[in-house]
Amino acid sequence: MGYNIFKFNYLMMKYKGSCHCGAVKFEADVDLDSTMECNCSICHRAGYVLTFVPEENFELLSGGENLVDYQFGKKHVHHLFCETCGIRPFGRGNNKEGKLTYAVNVRCLEDVDFDQLVPKKVDGKNF
Repeated sequence: MGYNIFKFNYLMMKYKGSCHCGAVKFEADVDLDSTMECNCSICHRAGYVLTFVPEENFELLSGGENLVDYQFGKKHVHHLFCETCGIRPFGRGNNKEGKLTYAVNVRCLEDVDFDQLVPKKVDGKNF
């Protein structure tokens, strides 16, 4: 697979996102040039394409009461999903510096051209 020299440069842009039923809605300033796909047990099964957003660049607009928290392993990350439709629009946890960070599921963002994304492959299975 060759390197895409024409990679689209999104930079930081505000995107709206939601779960499937629309109960959970959010906005986030994200950099879609920094997406990743992880092969750990949860990311692989959920089909996540993720980007990471600091707390100040994320706003939950509605549906906080619909979010269910799932944790496993070392329980560092809150894998949140909508209790109505089961979709996982984002998770949250603290980064290495201890700062709250959101893992936004890019597949839940509106108006993203997935043909322009070049997600970095991450070997989370062997962390």
